[in-house]
Amino acid sequence: MTLQQVFQEGYRRLEQTKALPEHVRHAAWALLACRTAVLGGHIQVCPEGHFQRAWYNSCKHRVCPQCAFVQVEQWLSQQKERLLRCEHFHVIFTIPSELNALWLIDPRLMTSLLFRSVKETLFEMLEDQRHLGARPGVIAALHTWGQTLVLHPHVHCLVTGGGLDEQGQWRKVNNGFLLPSRAAMALFRGKLLDAVRNALLEGQLEPPKGMRQQQVLNLLNKLGRKKWNVRIRERYAHGEGVAMYLSRYLRGGPISNRRLVSLKDGEVTFRYKEYREEDASGRAKRKIMTLPVEVFLQRFLLHVPMPHTQVVRSYGLYANSKGADLNRCRAQLGQPPVEKKPLPNWQDCCSEQGEHHPELCPTCGCRLVMGQRLKKEILRLPKGPNWRKAA
Repeated sequence: MTLQQVFQEGYRRLEQTKALPEHVRHAAWALLACRTAVLGGHIQVCPEGHFQRAWYNSCKHRVCPQCAFVQVEQWLSQQKERLLRCEHFHVIFTIPSELNALWLIDPRLMTSLLFRSVKETLFEMLEDQRHLGARPGVIAALHTWGQTLVLHPHVHCLVTGGGLDEQGQWRKVNNGFLLPSRAAMALFRGKLLDAVRNALLEGQLEPPKGMRQQQVLNLLNKLGRKKWNVRIRERYAHGEGVAMYLSRYLRGGPISNRRLVSLKDGEVTFRYKEYREEDASGRAKRKIMTLPVEVFLQRFLLHVPMPHTQVVRSYGLYANSKGADLNRCRAQLGQPPVEKKPLPNWQDCCSEQGEHHPELCPTCGCRLVMGQRLKKEILRLPKGPNWRKAA
């Protein structure tokens, strides 16, 4: 089964009862129309007349699991070319659930504040001579979901195990130790709380419904005394493993088709990992969850990013504007300068996965050619009762 089938089953009922923002409605429309006659396409035919098929266009929406593969592989190919040949660390910054209500009020602003706090925390500590004393390279990716699709905003960071100091020399971390996690937690907590507090006082962020501004400020003060979740995981000999992990969530939404188990009697069953429990091998325990279709879709659509929201950002040596500094480090690490190579197309991606070429005739092996074009069909989704207000 696929996510598209789940939307076909329950989305129209959901939008008739819930006020959905316009960008969420657009995402749902794209998922419903993806690779169907609605988006048009063309007929592929064998030049010898053995075979023909309809080839429908993809929606290419960032949360569509059917369209994610090629874009993810292209991004990963670019990052592999730029990664420094050094140790890397995986650092995870998570905001407490008490801030979820503020996140829902203005996810765009909260995303900006979260990324800025993460960046400033890493740079302030790593540029300090008591720690690394150099500017590292960082690739940060925002995830807003947990394994069961509930709201759980956190940022995964790929951080180089070294950096460029003020003299232009590569400096490696000492004894494989990046940062003390408790100190990083306290600094990150202070920066994010201060940023949210200023946004409230300056009128950039509204209090949640039913709360006064002073109540929110009191909550922030309370959170300043609470332990936050900042994890600095074990070091990796290279950064490709973490980059591959980040790439899985670059596009395709919070859940893949592989995790879906069944769609039956108006309920969706899917797999998830329970990280608070371990199996016999010490890994996160795998479990099954069943939800009503409308509840599942509400959880999924909660994680559709606002338009133009950049969910993956690069800082320091990995910033696009720091190519000269990156090449200086590469030279000291025995690597050639970064070369801009053409991105792999979808045929290349399939070939790398060991799949047969999808455009060959199954009878004679000839390359299929494009025949008749298929025009787009007009599809207008029924609008919910409050759709104008939600948009």
